[in-house]
Amino acid sequence: MRAAAPRPCPLVVCRGCCCGNPRKHPGTDHAWQLDRLRAGAAQGGFRVRTTECLGPCDQANVIVVQPSAAGRRAGGRAVWVGFAMDDDCTDDLLRWAQAGGPGIAEPPAPLALQFIRPPREARARARR
Repeated sequence: MRAAAPRPCPLVVCRGCCCGNPRKHPGTDHAWQLDRLRAGAAQGGFRVRTTECLGPCDQANVIVVQPSAAGRRAGGRAVWVGFAMDDDCTDDLLRWAQAGGPGIAEPPAPLALQFIRPPREARARARR
């Protein structure tokens, strides 16, 4: 019996009503950002998935960085990043996920300034 493969640090990208919407954020190439995140994930060995609206629409684009299995064992919890619109933020997200993410690696300082509080429903799910 082989040991389970380590579960990497996944990114969850909101693509609901406001996040990823070029009409609401016309200066951002949302498709390119998602392509870039997916390419970085493929290279770094982690996953990127999209989801419907996560809730904090006034802080779009929202990306949740989930801890890897090792990160969770080390005390890491999901981190919500708001206003994830520019190249620097995308680079920082990829760099942090490749380094291990929450519980394993410290986030880049500029990215930490973009951390937001998850909506109440998400906080309640996290306590279960």
